[in-house]
Amino acid sequence: MAEALPQKCKQRKTARDGLHPFIQKFQLAERAAKGYLMQQDFCAMKITDVLRAEHAVFHNLFDHIEAVLPRTRTAAEVKSLATVVATLLAPHTKTEDDLFMDPLEHCFDQIGQQETFHDEHELIEAELAKVHKARTLKSARAILLGAVTVSRKHFDKEERIVFPLAERILKAKTLSELGETWLRRREVAVK
Repeated sequence: MAEALPQKCKQRKTARDGLHPFIQKFQLAERAAKGYLMQQDFCAMKITDVLRAEHAVFHNLFDHIEAVLPRTRTAAEVKSLATVVATLLAPHTKTEDDLFMDPLEHCFDQIGQQETFHDEHELIEAELAKVHKARTLKSARAILLGAVTVSRKHFDKEERIVFPLAERILKAKTLSELGETWLRRREVAVK
């Protein structure tokens, strides 16, 4: 496998020897979130790996929200947290819908899940928007916590059903090309 990689990829790979591949990808996702990535960081990374790594980052964000939410003192603080989640989820959802779900649409239809994943994305967005309409701290907290719970369940379903399905149905080359498309989109967004 290493022989097929460009020289710059071989060098990046050897710099991370000894780390579990998922940890390497998680570190890359963290760097992506901070805008510190370069093209060579993502040599032949599959879209499923990208999305799993983004999910890991979201789970850390959700852990933080669950920890600080009881200590919030105003509805404005909770609304601010909801804005952070919504802002970060928007490009993730667009990536899943455009690059990932569309090529698998026929498969979802076969298993009776064609609308489920799109509906869940819309439900999460709607719940996060509801936080901003909340009039009390208690209701804002409850709605945001509900949105986090729905998001976690949705991510779990994607990781258990959708990602393995994609890895069975789509060729490795297609998954890598979709990963490269994601990278190009991120580069434009960061600039």
